[in-house]
Amino acid sequence: MNLEYFIAKRLITAKDYKSSISSPIIKIAISAIAIGMIMMIVSVATGIGLQQKIRDKISAFNGHIIISNYDNNQSEVTLIPISKKQEFYPKFTSVSGISHIQAIATKAGIIRTETAFEGIILKGVGKDYRWNNIKEYLVSGKLPDFSKELNQEVLISQFLAKRLNLKVGDSFNTFFIKESQNKLPNIRRFKITGIFNSGFQEFDATYLIGDIRHLQRINKWSPDQVGAFEVFVDDFNTIQATGEQVYAQTSSTLDTKTIIEKYSYIFEWLQLFDFNIIVILAVMILVATINMVVALLVLILERTQMIGILKALGANNWSVRKIFLYNAFYLIVRGLFWGNLIGISLLLIQQHFGVVKLNPENYYVNQAPVYLNWGYIAMLNALTVSVCFLVLLIPSYIITKIAPVKAIRFD
Repeated sequence: MNLEYFIAKRLITAKDYKSSISSPIIKIAISAIAIGMIMMIVSVATGIGLQQKIRDKISAFNGHIIISNYDNNQSEVTLIPISKKQEFYPKFTSVSGISHIQAIATKAGIIRTETAFEGIILKGVGKDYRWNNIKEYLVSGKLPDFSKELNQEVLISQFLAKRLNLKVGDSFNTFFIKESQNKLPNIRRFKITGIFNSGFQEFDATYLIGDIRHLQRINKWSPDQVGAFEVFVDDFNTIQATGEQVYAQTSSTLDTKTIIEKYSYIFEWLQLFDFNIIVILAVMILVATINMVVALLVLILERTQMIGILKALGANNWSVRKIFLYNAFYLIVRGLFWGNLIGISLLLIQQHFGVVKLNPENYYVNQAPVYLNWGYIAMLNALTVSVCFLVLLIPSYIITKIAPVKAIRFD
């Protein structure tokens, strides 16, 4: 039998335990650990969730790596075509970790309706376009089909649809200015098959998604000429290394840019979340540890006579310290239990019902995303237990300074 564990268990289950002087302090310590665990779980889940949701959303509409002409670096509009007859298209076999590559082209234009007009950029895509990436952002209608003959189907953003007073099934004229001066613009009539909402104001306020063959005809390009290529990688964490390999394997006339480079201001902002999460974890663990130290000291003070009796009966210092460490471990586990229960429940509620809403103009998402992973929850629990237990070894050292004679007479 583990004598120290037995005594600690008897102390915990004793009737006077809940009515003792230390009872409110113990409750505060348990509450501090529970609240700290709730804050840690929620901050990590929402922080990582927001990072992943935003980067997935950016890559859905841009790919992970963009291959383009050097002439197009500073412009969202493709001016000089690139031949589709490249060694890396349609399969980028020379670089591992690439899941898909698709050809696109963009051209500026103006939508004109009876009541309004808006400047837009038509993003032309073909049969190789990965629609599954943007399917979740479709709010009404359906995805267009560009796998067969040329058609007038387009996707428009919810933002533009509201400003132009358009809905699914409506048709409108779009004017594309010719590069040559003093020439009438090209006119195309498109029909809305679907409306999307990406949450990115700069994308929603500008882009239509349509058939790339329209742009090839307007620009007088051949069917094997496109504006750029969008590359998707298997693991986002390797995007920088993969981007360097892609750059090395492409022609010297082509440039490559990752979405981290293209949208550096967004990803620099996302990196701040890592620092914020670390600060929250450090503060919460510190608060929980301080409360546990206070609770342990009070428990030791309250049981001074018992410590003296145990020492008089031959118990060594470490044996007595283990009794109180078992007791403290029990309090930590109780706090962690309630913290995990409440924290995970809050995350599940947010995940299924989206209670907490966010302003997409500031956060690029409509609601707080949640990344629920049992691995990081287990790591947070293990980290809390380890830090608290190690720190509690220090105040438990006071037991070695208690003399049996004085302790028995302590009142």
